[in-house]
Amino acid sequence: MQQSANATADPDRLDLAGSPLWSPDLAPVPASERTWTTYNFAALWMGMAHCIPTYLLAGGLVAQGMNWWQALLTIGLGNLIVLVPILLNAHPGTKYGIPFPVLARASFGTIGANVPAIARAIVACGWFGIQTYLGGEAMRVFLVAVSPEFATLGGEATVLGLAVPSAICFGFFWLVNIGIILVGMDALKHFENWAAPLLMAMALWLLVWLVMRAGDLGPTFRDASRFDSLGAFWKVFVPSLTGMIGFWATLSLNIPDFTRYGKGQREQAWGQALGLPTTMIAFSAMAVVITSASQSLLKGVPPAELWDPMKVLSFVTSPSAPPGMDAPIIASDAARLLTALLALVGVAAATISTNIAANIVSPANDFANIAPRFISFRIGAVITGVIGIVIMPWRLLASADTYILEWLVGYSALLGPIAGIMIADYWILRRRELDVADLYRLDGRYGRVSWAAMVALLVGVAPNVPGFLAAVKVMEVAPAWSTLYPYAWFTGFAISAVAYLVLRRLAGART
Repeated sequence: MQQSANATADPDRLDLAGSPLWSPDLAPVPASERTWTTYNFAALWMGMAHCIPTYLLAGGLVAQGMNWWQALLTIGLGNLIVLVPILLNAHPGTKYGIPFPVLARASFGTIGANVPAIARAIVACGWFGIQTYLGGEAMRVFLVAVSPEFATLGGEATVLGLAVPSAICFGFFWLVNIGIILVGMDALKHFENWAAPLLMAMALWLLVWLVMRAGDLGPTFRDASRFDSLGAFWKVFVPSLTGMIGFWATLSLNIPDFTRYGKGQREQAWGQALGLPTTMIAFSAMAVVITSASQSLLKGVPPAELWDPMKVLSFVTSPSAPPGMDAPIIASDAARLLTALLALVGVAAATISTNIAANIVSPANDFANIAPRFISFRIGAVITGVIGIVIMPWRLLASADTYILEWLVGYSALLGPIAGIMIADYWILRRRELDVADLYRLDGRYGRVSWAAMVALLVGVAPNVPGFLAAVKVMEVAPAWSTLYPYAWFTGFAISAVAYLVLRRLAGART
């Protein structure tokens, strides 16, 4: 089938306002409004990568037994791998000015695209909740440092499993995040521009302070790896590598939501290549040093608890002596309050920067895609926030194993197949040519539902379901399924991509 004359039509000239699949939020971005430069994209990734969940990645790997270079190798390799699908899916966003849910219509159909869009949105809602919870905890740490009585507010009462102080701070931070995104995408660009360098400065300050106070870099840099064989290391390395990829598997799908604003392919590609791997490795290295130094400083605290920076900050700023110590770490009330305030500013900026960019923009577009005429971007953002509460994200941070092996690897089993289908469709089947107008028509060339994509998605997800159920301790399965599960993103991506192309070819599709 030949491409129609408007396959690469100028988005400024498309008149699709009467289509039920069109809305101002989902419409192609006009060329005149594509203003993001290389720095804007690099700053976007710097802002998203400088966050507490990134810290938890590095701290979690150390908590599972890796030494410093093993942890950084795993993180660096994972981010270089995930950069490939990110750049591949970024291309159509810049070329056509379309967001992720509209791009998904090419492979899944104009109605079927709601399946990958909602799958991505639900994961983003979980991340939104996690980031909001962590930002709220930074606020709680500060308030406890100012007034220790705040820590016991409400007594034993809980709200959705949260103590009252944490629930209050979570609610306040929730309102801040939603309020900022309602201002618009241009505000996000300006926020990222100043937040990115500030976050790096704050992380460096915390690192230097902890190392100087502890007197050394800590046991992670002195001790050998806790793995006594390559086999023992491999059992932790593979699921951890998949977890690193899973960390940004969300953005590997919805990166067009941002690259649609890019001036050109060179700007978005260079900005992302410079911003993502380098920032993740640099910030993770800081997290490894901070985690290790805190083990030297807080010798009475079990190392497994020190992978979470909010717990470390709680000990550092507490007016009481931490376990195993005779006096508070910071004796001066003024110094303790200043430390808590700086921590609050740093964590709040990091959390808001990442949360808005990575966890609100995409699901807001995804929910809007369900009914473009009735659900606007702003309404989608509010829906995201509400689901982020219902998920109760604090349960996902119960331990390093839960965070990496269950949460990150678990959803990568779902998002990997979606990425495989979309990339195979755009780069191999359609050879980077899309009919933009038909992406907004119910009965255009892309159809309402692509059963090839639906079947390929099921085929890619199915092999990892038994392993996931075993990981979350729902049921016992044969060892072979648990052995396969750590490779969830890789196997899902490959199986679904191949299955989709085979099914489309059998159906006689050429474009």
